[in-house]
Amino acid sequence: MSDMEYVDRGIIEKFLEELPEKAFRLGIRIVLAFLVLLIGIQMIRLVRSILRKALKRGRVDESAVRFIDSFVKYGLYFLLVILIASWMGVDAASIIALLGSASVAIGLALQGSLSNLAGGVLILILKPFTIGDYIRDGQGNEGTVDTIDVFYTHLVTPDNKAVVLPNGTLAGGCITNYTQCDKRRIDIPIGIAYEEDIRRAKDILLQVLCGEPGILQEEDMRVFVDSFADSSVLLTVRGWAKKEDFWETKWRLTEEIKYALDDAGIRIPFPQMDVHLDRQ
Repeated sequence: MSDMEYVDRGIIEKFLEELPEKAFRLGIRIVLAFLVLLIGIQMIRLVRSILRKALKRGRVDESAVRFIDSFVKYGLYFLLVILIASWMGVDAASIIALLGSASVAIGLALQGSLSNLAGGVLILILKPFTIGDYIRDGQGNEGTVDTIDVFYTHLVTPDNKAVVLPNGTLAGGCITNYTQCDKRRIDIPIGIAYEEDIRRAKDILLQVLCGEPGILQEEDMRVFVDSFADSSVLLTVRGWAKKEDFWETKWRLTEEIKYALDDAGIRIPFPQMDVHLDRQ
């Protein structure tokens, strides 16, 4: 038997002898790592709960509370993973060095997410909207703001659909906030036939407007001729309502206007076209 074969056999025998002990130690280490993970998750939940209560006692805006909570959650979970990896024998300095060397590639790959993160910070600071506001973005997505996370803003539409919008797009685009102000203006266009008395129609519409309980009587109320259409004279009924009463007031006012015009015998025409045929 050669010396090489003897050495190889000795190494193999030593490895087999130490294998049960190493496997046992590895198993213990894995079990302990799992326990640390469970304890760490509970500790993170406890820290987040304490943080949320402290922010709410400080009367911090709800959107800011949720944003900070999301940011802290991701940060603590990242630290927990680093801690467990270090305890399992992975060099923490090597992990940090690896992350540093890969930061450029990660930044390029996640530039959309980083843009969303920056957008979330801008939304938190500038506050173009808060939780509970009804907004519409430049792409036509609209709904009530339900959650503002680190990367995304969640809306709930009036028909109870969930819409998820990236914060980067929201922060860099056009946003219409329908509920930021205390009151909203109601404009209802009404078309009457050309042969009808405009003054009489205006008086009737103004009476309906003044009799609507949802209209703020101290604000400007008016009925005016807006334009002349092909088949009708277009009038506009204008008033103001509280933001929370806007839709109910508009729907009720529109219905009452139709009843009032019908009772007065004022005709609302439909589009029509006169066709003249020349006979040769």
